[in-house]
Amino acid sequence: MRSNTQRRDNRQDREPKEFEEKVVQINRVSKKTKGGNQSGFSALVVVGNKKGKVGVGLGKAKDVASAVQKGVKKAKRKMLDIPMDGTTIPFAINMKLGAAHILLKPAPPGSGIIAGGAVRAVVDAAGIRDISSKIKGTSNQASNVYATLEALRQIRDIVANKGIVLKSAEQVEREEREALKRQFEKEHPKEVSPVKTEQKVEQKKKPEVKKEQKVEPKPKVEPKAEPKTAPKTEVKEKDNAKA
Repeated sequence: MRSNTQRRDNRQDREPKEFEEKVVQINRVSKKTKGGNQSGFSALVVVGNKKGKVGVGLGKAKDVASAVQKGVKKAKRKMLDIPMDGTTIPFAINMKLGAAHILLKPAPPGSGIIAGGAVRAVVDAAGIRDISSKIKGTSNQASNVYATLEALRQIRDIVANKGIVLKSAEQVEREEREALKRQFEKEHPKEVSPVKTEQKVEQKKKPEVKKEQKVEPKPKVEPKAEPKTAPKTEVKEKDNAKA
């Protein structure tokens, strides 16, 4: 028969996970005691819901699985809300924490995550999709993870203190779709369907029938009668000659 723990584990596997877990670093550690050295493992885990929440936890146990579980529990207790301007951060920030020195800069939509392993794990778990970063200090992954989390915490405090208004990712996507639609309409004007064009061509080919106009008969104009002149008689001409 199955034990209660096995049933609980199976139930947890069936349920959809709200948070995404990423193991950044696993180290083997040892502790000196009277009975000798006790070996164990430490796991640095990043947990986030990809909607603006992220947390980091360090778990220690005798085996790797238990260390990861402890790290996840600690990370969930210390979740941080990250302010985002669309799909990126609102402004650039330079953070120094111990030997770690990182630079985070906003990036235009579609740029993706331009970051190293430690920084990428934190920003990806938080749901930031477009960001540019640079690691200037130590290459220790744990130090860079904590420095990235501290930089995001400072961004949250600055936004809250100054009252900066940010756009949601949905608003940015809507604006992008509208801009692409306007650009497409400019490049490709509305095209008439082929059926309508064929109908127009047929209409042009048909000869136009001229309407018969009724011609009214013109009134007849009678020629004017010329005045009659008396014929000259030959007799008068003879009389004149005699005279």
